[in-house]
Amino acid sequence: MDAIRVPKVERVGITKAGATSTGTVHLTAHHLIFHYDDQKLEEFWVPYPLISLVNRLPQTLNGQSPLSFQTRTFEAFTLFFEKDNDASDVFESVKELTVSPSVTQLYAFFYRPNPPLPTNNGWSIYSPREEFGRMGLGSRTKTWRFSDVNKDYTFCPTYPARLVVPSRISDTTLQYASKYRSKCRIPVLTYLHWANHGSLTRSSQPMVGLTQNRSIQDEKLIEAIFQTHVSREASASSSPVYGATTTNLIIDARPTTNAVANTAKGAGTENMDHYKDAKKTYLGIDHIHAMRESLAKVVEALREADAMLASISNDLSSQVSGISVLDRSALRRSGWLRHLQAIMEGTVLITRNVHVNSSHVLIHCSDGWDRTSQLSSLSQLCLDPFYRTIRGFEILIEKDWLSYGHKFLDRCGHLSSEKFFVSPMENVGSGSGADAAQAFLASVQNRFVSQSHIKETSPVFHQFLECVRQLQRQFPTRFEFNERFLRQLYYHLYSCQFGTFLFNNEKERRVGNGHGPPPCDRTISAWDFFNSPTEMEKNKNLEYDPSLDDSTSRAPGADMGVLFPNSKDIRFWNELYGRTDEEMNGRIIAAAPRSLEFVNSIENAEHDPGLPRTGTPSNVSLPPSPNLLPAHTTVLPSRSLSVNSDPARSTTPLSISGTSKESSASLHEPSSGAGAYSLSPPPSLTSMVPDWFSSSQSSAQRGRAKPPDFLGGAGTGVKSVWGKLSLNASAAFSAVQGAYAGVAKDLGKAADGNEETSARTAEMSGRDTLSAWGEEPTASSTSHVTSSLSSLSVNTNPWALGQPNTTSSWEENPWSSAPASNQALPTRSVDPSSSLPLDPTVATPLRRTTMPATTRVERTVQQIKDPPQSPGGSDPLGVGPL
Repeated sequence: MDAIRVPKVERVGITKAGATSTGTVHLTAHHLIFHYDDQKLEEFWVPYPLISLVNRLPQTLNGQSPLSFQTRTFEAFTLFFEKDNDASDVFESVKELTVSPSVTQLYAFFYRPNPPLPTNNGWSIYSPREEFGRMGLGSRTKTWRFSDVNKDYTFCPTYPARLVVPSRISDTTLQYASKYRSKCRIPVLTYLHWANHGSLTRSSQPMVGLTQNRSIQDEKLIEAIFQTHVSREASASSSPVYGATTTNLIIDARPTTNAVANTAKGAGTENMDHYKDAKKTYLGIDHIHAMRESLAKVVEALREADAMLASISNDLSSQVSGISVLDRSALRRSGWLRHLQAIMEGTVLITRNVHVNSSHVLIHCSDGWDRTSQLSSLSQLCLDPFYRTIRGFEILIEKDWLSYGHKFLDRCGHLSSEKFFVSPMENVGSGSGADAAQAFLASVQNRFVSQSHIKETSPVFHQFLECVRQLQRQFPTRFEFNERFLRQLYYHLYSCQFGTFLFNNEKERRVGNGHGPPPCDRTISAWDFFNSPTEMEKNKNLEYDPSLDDSTSRAPGADMGVLFPNSKDIRFWNELYGRTDEEMNGRIIAAAPRSLEFVNSIENAEHDPGLPRTGTPSNVSLPPSPNLLPAHTTVLPSRSLSVNSDPARSTTPLSISGTSKESSASLHEPSSGAGAYSLSPPPSLTSMVPDWFSSSQSSAQRGRAKPPDFLGGAGTGVKSVWGKLSLNASAAFSAVQGAYAGVAKDLGKAADGNEETSARTAEMSGRDTLSAWGEEPTASSTSHVTSSLSSLSVNTNPWALGQPNTTSSWEENPWSSAPASNQALPTRSVDPSSSLPLDPTVATPLRRTTMPATTRVERTVQQIKDPPQSPGGSDPLGVGPL
């Protein structure tokens, strides 16, 4: 244990939850332990992987050296050491013990419970054959089969060894189809509904790319999945469900912008022209980086509240108790509830489509192991009461998270990083310049180390647990486990005490690196701990009523055991954050704003905002995959345009068949202003799809004209908008050059004493020519301003309209389109049928008056000194005197 520089430090102060005490710090191989001097207080243990941030603070006024700790369970405490050397030793020891070089150095590989746990079958609690057999494979339906194509994990290293696919699809077809899906994660079965044989399948994104590739094998595989309920061998085909309508869905969990961006990487989204009898929906759930940043804002709000509470307690410790200083508006601005709401909305959509519509759903995001696992597991939790039991919930996590390859090691950041150990620069004021430079370089190195590893962390499984808590709160009698069970599960997700959540896929967990026994044989499963009698007793929900899940019940209010949650009723899981419900959510909480994108019912490529626009007419089928083109086909190289590295502006290469005379002619004889390659970036994808995209509208509505395409399309003969912008920019630059040349010329004339030019350039005169604020204008300044005003005309004012008027006063509106004359303006006519209120600035008609220029200047100065008060003593627009 060379990493432990000091195993024990006595007389250490601690501040935790606003209370201050003293005790002894113990450092072991896997825990930091604080033992209180007060025997009434129970010591607490902190596993090193649970530490999220350690900050070494400067010495206090009384000479103590503090270390501030933040944990992944949203707790914070500060240790105060009497000696700076002790603080330094503890800081360095905790850093070396927390930042592990290998997963085998974590606590799970050394943990041996004493006494041993009563159960030891946690690693075998999930059996694919037993679980899918429970769903009805081989008994109620024979349209699905087990495949051993991935038995040695060579087909797809991130998938389980046993896959369930349609019976009519061979393993050879699967081999070809795997080339079309990212990471070879093909569509496979994860749930078969007990009521109507509707299915949930999951996969990764298709490898469409800029050339709009397609795979016949992938299309056949999805077609077979969507037809499993109508097969001759399916018993459900003879018993249709009342009111059901077949609406097979492909769920793309991403926003459309992300789907378009991935086409530049060779991926993308399905072209619905090639997937018949199905529709596609974008759920608009953000990626892992947005989720990480959102939770960071929540943590920052909690830290600020703790810091403020600590300062208040130090100053007024005997006068305040139970005070809440948490900023709920900051929690709202984090967007955390909005992300949870987006996930819950997708869950309700999937649940309704499977149970009510008796249809099939294919779910995917980018790689199919983050948002896909969230949506798939939450939907099954709503559809099947078995998964709402303790054993069923454990099997659900084993199946949809562990076996299907959620990257627990990367997303949870179990190996940590030195970036999370912040130490101030030392010896800068007392040492030499070399010491200061060395301390600065060490600080910079500490900030930029292990950046690539940190970018993979994201609270994906944490979000799943929070969504389960939302379901549990809305349906308190439908879950066998209570809130403590979820909180304990979250704790052991990061404690690294068990081997269940340490790896990225089943292969790493079951096979290992080939050296020694696999990790499943060297570590304890978390389910052995949760299934022990003492834990089972604490985690049972006393309000659980399994009779409510009777699928045969026809009593009023019966739901056949299927839950449809309210996606608007989203609240913070206050128990997880160690706060009260009122402190985090308030007594009355409004529905979380839903500003994320949600695009539903896409039937073809023409109405799909997630596909890059190529300018191809909607009635012309897209070209097939390049490997299926005839020998005489010519595929033109792409000509990309990068604007601020925006992937949404990437263009699609133009594929032209050699047999098309019109297409070939358009390349060699471009129309006026159009080049051989027409750049046609897709329209903005940040807003909702226009109403003429919706497939639920009438034919008359869908047939009306679409908004004009200002960007143009390939082959239309319209000059690209980028070319227009370039020409406009050049013209604007030339105009600016001319303006500066004219100003320089006028300034030169003003230096020669030309009176007319000096008046026009009065704005650029020196400070000495202007009177001070509040002073009466002198004769010289008045004459100077008078000459400036009298010389103003339309020729010198680019915003003025109408004919030149040398008697224009400051009361007039220089942007008005009224004729410039000395006659009174006509009274503004008021439309009695209009519902708009009168404009207070033009309610009274203004009349032009003619007065000497000197009088107008004196009146203006007087108005500045004594501004007139508007009726009622208020300024309706807040702009001051006109």
